[in-house]
Amino acid sequence: MQSKHKPEVVVITGASAGLGRAIAQEFGSHGAAVGLISRNSERLETAKKEIEELGGRALVLPLDVADAGAIERAAEQVENELGPIDVWVNNAMASVFSPIEEMEPEEFKRVTEVTYLGVVYGTLSALKRMRQRDRGTIVQVGSALAYRSIPLQSAYCAAKHAIAGFTDSLRCELVHQRSRVRVTMVQMPALNTTQFGWVKSRLSHKAQPVPPIFQPEVGARAVYWAAHHHRRELFVGSSTVAAIMGQKFIPGLLDEYLGKTGFDSQQYDGPEDRSRPSNLWESVPGDFGAHGAFDERAHAHSAQLFLDTHRNLLWIAPVAAGMAGLATAGIAGGLLYKFLRRQKRKLTFKLHRAA
Repeated sequence: MQSKHKPEVVVITGASAGLGRAIAQEFGSHGAAVGLISRNSERLETAKKEIEELGGRALVLPLDVADAGAIERAAEQVENELGPIDVWVNNAMASVFSPIEEMEPEEFKRVTEVTYLGVVYGTLSALKRMRQRDRGTIVQVGSALAYRSIPLQSAYCAAKHAIAGFTDSLRCELVHQRSRVRVTMVQMPALNTTQFGWVKSRLSHKAQPVPPIFQPEVGARAVYWAAHHHRRELFVGSSTVAAIMGQKFIPGLLDEYLGKTGFDSQQYDGPEDRSRPSNLWESVPGDFGAHGAFDERAHAHSAQLFLDTHRNLLWIAPVAAGMAGLATAGIAGGLLYKFLRRQKRKLTFKLHRAA
């Protein structure tokens, strides 16, 4: 954590809408100085105003994370204008909802460049600066889909798997270097973000996150917590835990289950407008915020996340119960002892009178 005199300096990719916007707001509410990366200048300016209203500072950095040179120049600008980078959050993503046989090679390439290589490029720029100072935290925004792939999002799932593999290699190298630079990965559940309204889709009906759905602020709080605690990985939502554990123990059954349910669960009532703009190649205009179209069905809190980030409570409860049990036993024992002493005195008195 930063001192009161020096605000924390944070860089967030994909910061103009959806989860990235919520993450920016979360850090801004804690007084951070935030470098905001996205392609859409209009939304970045709005995000900047939100952060300033919350008490933080912000720097607008319009760029495409698939451009490694642009990422590097942005990192340099952040350090020149805001100060040394303390936290770098790799969040930017792109996806295509489509059966694999209908995907174009260029679409696979684009999703990989944004969702996977964007993380690599951001990590390289962060490491270049953090390793020199031997401090800093890199947060990779992952997904349950980094462990368990689903139909109709093959490019995105593959990119999230790649991030997990890349991050594991990085961890090993940091251990070898005895570096104090930290890297953590936060695996997200289905979130009520804007991507479902602008993602490129070949589905017959409108795209939706696979229920249960959580508000983006749940994910944002998880990212902020992970950035300030020594946790290798953080799972958000019981559905994420179930998917990851299921993939570990019953992957074949999940193949069967998702083959039967995974198509319908990613669509909801209303035909998809194939002519609407998508953000795969260019940013969609408009001032989108953090939330998507699923507020009525989205959960604002996750009991699983609360317990995972308050593990001490899991120890306190049984200890407290044990202490209460001991206290009860002690009280009962004391009362029994006093009762027996009284009985002994009465018996002694009776024997004395009888004598």
